[in-house]
Amino acid sequence: MRLLALDSSGLVASVALVVDDTLIAEYTTNFKKTHSQTLLPMLDEIVKMTDTKLEELDAIAVSSGPGSFTGLRIGSATAKGLGLALNKPIIGVPTVDALAYNLYATDAIICPIMDARRSQVYTGLYEFVDNQFVVMEEQKVVTIAELLEELQPMNRKVIFLGDGVEVHKEQIKETLGVLCSFAPAHVAKQRAGAVAMLASEYYKQGKMESASDHAPEYLRLSQAERELAERQKSEQVK
Repeated sequence: MRLLALDSSGLVASVALVVDDTLIAEYTTNFKKTHSQTLLPMLDEIVKMTDTKLEELDAIAVSSGPGSFTGLRIGSATAKGLGLALNKPIIGVPTVDALAYNLYATDAIICPIMDARRSQVYTGLYEFVDNQFVVMEEQKVVTIAELLEELQPMNRKVIFLGDGVEVHKEQIKETLGVLCSFAPAHVAKQRAGAVAMLASEYYKQGKMESASDHAPEYLRLSQAERELAERQKSEQVK
């Protein structure tokens, strides 16, 4: 089984290749360049370095959202284009699930948080039970205060990761105290390797879709859509 995985859901751009559950290559950057500049050259470099023939791929995996609207569109369009050109299925992996999958076999709750602005985060709750990855709560968008209010009564250790940590770290520490910890840098952000390995499990379960059917999951309206809805609402009030 050969899977090519893409993640451009946040500031990080990442591409990975997995063959028979082995991570063959991964190219990740967290630098101030647009994903339209980086993703295809990174993909091309991995293909060249590993002598991979794209037509030999079994599927294309992509971080399907939530995340940056522009980033998700670029990743989705790239995966969709490859899938259509090569006649390969797409495996959409929830962004927050893939973030959580960076960690393994901890007894703590895993809580990825991605900055969604307006004091909100994209998040979900995960744990490992008998070394099996378990989704306690599916990805959602909530305020950081609502998330911490939910976690506090659980009275369990919680590992936070994702770009929302930098924004909300002090509030998390003040609320949860010794129960919180933060993932180290090498596993704290999006990685296509995690997308690929989770996608390999989906592949075995037959969780795939055609390239033509694939679309990102935004979880909420874009800023432009929200502003339009607010204008329409104010006009109705008048």
